[in-house]
Amino acid sequence: MENQTVEYKENWKDECLKWVCAFANSQGGVLEIGKNDHGRIVGVNNPEKLLQDIPNKIRNLLGIVCD
Repeated sequence: MENQTVEYKENWKDECLKWVCAFANSQGGVLEIGKNDHGRIVGVNNPEKLLQDIPNKIRNLLGIVCD
């Protein structure tokens, strides 16, 4: 269930970085990619690439190291 520390996105778009920034500036949170607004898994294309690209974008654009 989405709340102040959990956000679901069906797919990654660079605009998701605003959620990462918001979580970093608050008490933290979890951004779950591949789930719809109801928390149902919808999957993602090329998850291995996302697992490399997302942390790199967060580090390079926001200067944040994430889990």
